[in-house]
Amino acid sequence: MLPPSRSSRPRRLAAVLATVAGLLASTAGAATAAPAPRSCSFACVPDTVVLDGLHLAGNKIGLMAGNPALRTSLSNLLKQADDALTKGPWTVVDKERVPPSGDKHDYLSLAPYYWPSQPKTPENPQGCPYVDRDGQVNPEMKNVPDKADRLVAFTSIYQLSLAWYYTGKAEYAQRAALDLRTWFLDAATKMNPNLNFAQGIPCKTDGRGIGIIEFSYTFTQVLDAARILEAGAPGWTKAEGKAFRGWSADFLTWLRTSKNGTDEAKATNNHGTFYDLLTAATASYVGQRDLARTIVRDSGKTRIDHQIAADGGQPEESTRTRTYHYHTFNLVALTRLAQLGKHLGVDLWSYRNPQGGSIFAAVDHLLPAATGAAPWPLPDIHFIQYAALDSVHAAADAGDWKAWAAAGRIPAPPGGDLFPVRPAAEQLDDVSTT
Repeated sequence: MLPPSRSSRPRRLAAVLATVAGLLASTAGAATAAPAPRSCSFACVPDTVVLDGLHLAGNKIGLMAGNPALRTSLSNLLKQADDALTKGPWTVVDKERVPPSGDKHDYLSLAPYYWPSQPKTPENPQGCPYVDRDGQVNPEMKNVPDKADRLVAFTSIYQLSLAWYYTGKAEYAQRAALDLRTWFLDAATKMNPNLNFAQGIPCKTDGRGIGIIEFSYTFTQVLDAARILEAGAPGWTKAEGKAFRGWSADFLTWLRTSKNGTDEAKATNNHGTFYDLLTAATASYVGQRDLARTIVRDSGKTRIDHQIAADGGQPEESTRTRTYHYHTFNLVALTRLAQLGKHLGVDLWSYRNPQGGSIFAAVDHLLPAATGAAPWPLPDIHFIQYAALDSVHAAADAGDWKAWAAAGRIPAPPGGDLFPVRPAAEQLDDVSTT
């Protein structure tokens, strides 16, 4: 049996939701009681940015019907959300090192692959100059906690919002709202809407456009989380939603006008793809849908034309020391861009470049190694087989029958396969490399 076609699945799911909602309305009787507080019923379809809100609503029906894959996936998600309830909240001001601006509200991180080349002495305490060792993470970067805190904070916000959506338990939404307020909104703890000092290199530069990638998909998860909370979550107010949209709009302006932002836009490898994802998703969230649509549409020519060969290989990612990781990582950006495009009326899944390369071709190129049927043909100093799983799932959902047939033969990551209940690709091989 082949996977459902891209065109038929949304219509069928919408019909199911409409039928179930109609049955509920017909059996509810006359509404004589006071209106219920604003909430997200089981048939609620959140206006998500990358995630498919209709898919999420369909999952609720599947869970009620006892779908075992969904139940297992939700159980794994809730374990992580329960853990997130006990941690945080996180803030960029909770660091010892002060950014070059003198303001701890500015995000700060160090380039992961740069190492001191000289012995550290009183005259040269940092061991400068720093040199690039591609794929080898300098442990010194952990002395600046913003990057690690950002990853766990944004992941927690995302998981907690989804946990509330599926269970209706207020504590999940309230904690997600607290984490959002602490990182983005509260005057004492909020981050300034810029990445001026991301991935700096000691003795060389305070920050680089390349550092924007640290936000480039995790922030888009936060945007989806905010949209889910806006569907009636307790603890997240309309005023806070408006304030977060304002923060996001300011961040979008910085992304599109700063030197770091314009530098990253010119990148031809995964950095450029993730820049497009970040700017398009943020534009969509703040209501600049025409801009978002243009970015996604143009990414066919600006990214896929250059990045994907006829056989699905990715030449830009093939010269790295971790080639499999970077092939899968760039696909996270491409598949999320395609999912975002669906909301904007742009079909990036069907785009083929003049050589015949496409997102589907790039996914299919990974399948022999991802399933264990054949070794990965390029060097990779730390091959992680399951890294491709989410992008394979995403392609299967979009109609790639080869991906659909292969997905069940790819091992799940240590925390379980969460894609069924949060159906958008993530970087599953969690390494400080990007």
